Amino acid sequence: MADATPGLRPRPVSPNIQLDGGIWRWHITMAASIFHRASGMALYLGALLAMAWALSLAAGPDAYGAFSELAGRLIGRIVLIGLTLAAFYHLSNGIRHLFWDAGYGFKPRTATNSAWLVILIAIVATAAFWAVILFTGAA
Repeated sequence: MADATPGLRPRPVSPNIQLDGGIWRWHITMAASIFHRASGMALYLGALLAMAWALSLAAGPDAYGAFSELAGRLIGRIVLIGLTLAAFYHLSNGIRHLFWDAGYGFKPRTATNSAWLVILIAIVATAAFWAVILFTGAA
């Protein structure tokens, strides 16, 4: 005990919070996980917007017209496109999770490729969905 230094000893730092980078690094599978949670939260917002749409429809033509006008503006379109992207992403990543539940896709390379695939599917499906809406005159 005589050679013990007085005061607090430096405590070890977890590898995921070391300042020099440690063993932690950003990876697409981490982003896919974050996107999945964010898209789920966005879909809650979408449910509230669907409720507002239904309430405006029930409130009569004036309320529905005001809702439709707001949804048709640039900010409304951006929100609707974002919700569509969130829905397609959450659906695609949910299918990815079903494969995981069956025991497939856990190898690092497969998980990375499937994360990129889910992002690509969500973007392409959203673009195709809105292209159909715009070219058919539905919007």
